[in-house]
Amino acid sequence: MQRLVQRLWTVDSNWHIGDLAWQRRTVPGVESTWRTSLWEDNGETVAWGWVELPGHLSLVTDVSRLELAADVIAWFEEVASAPELTCSVLETEVHLTAALESAGYRADVEAPFVTHHHRSLASVAVPSCPDGYLLRHVRPDEAERRSAGHRATWSDFGSTLSADTYQSVMNAWPYRHELDWVVEDHDGNFVSTSLAWLDEANKVGLIEPVGTDPAHRRRGLATAVNLAALTALRDAGATQAIVNPRGDPAYPVAAKLYQSIDFHPCPQTTTYKKNHT
Repeated sequence: MQRLVQRLWTVDSNWHIGDLAWQRRTVPGVESTWRTSLWEDNGETVAWGWVELPGHLSLVTDVSRLELAADVIAWFEEVASAPELTCSVLETEVHLTAALESAGYRADVEAPFVTHHHRSLASVAVPSCPDGYLLRHVRPDEAERRSAGHRATWSDFGSTLSADTYQSVMNAWPYRHELDWVVEDHDGNFVSTSLAWLDEANKVGLIEPVGTDPAHRRRGLATAVNLAALTALRDAGATQAIVNPRGDPAYPVAAKLYQSIDFHPCPQTTTYKKNHT
């Protein structure tokens, strides 16, 4: 799945190899509700579909094999069990939107959406932290501390990410410790975090995820940890970076942060829905 995403990646792509590494490693216990299928041609993956039951589809298809999008959608409808089916695609993925519309799906203009943001790494501002904080990357033996940091920084969303789960993230390709950045307070807690993923073939890095402990917000920590991760990406060979925050009015803060450090908004996702009988 990652190799297909990597082979097809452009600035108009919805998926980055880091998205798959993170999203498929951080939800233990729900794998039984997933269905995944690959379409291959002479040993090369040319399409995949990932269903999160009861009724949500993610898909990627080779743009040279447009007919496969309809095949993935038909398979989705065979395995789904929800009365309403959903699929979110980037607005620039016109081959997928056309296939969804042909299959009877319609855009839900009220649904939450994600806005992709891009920036060049030709010049990155030097990060700095207030006194009492230390900016550094994670070490290989720190899965437990890093998972605790994630739980603290994502406490607003009730994160229960465990050390074992974060170790699984660390074991995933293309994770690198030197691209996993944290701000440590004087008690040794990780109070702001930014994980970067590098696609070496396309020289593009993804920031996913980012968070700051509510007790330490509004001190410039998120800016510092993101700039550190971006600098590390540049030093590792990336020439550009992407980040994909929510873009709808219900969740405005993240996009403002990224735009303040020179990310520029680009295409957004659209959710398509269909009644399933």
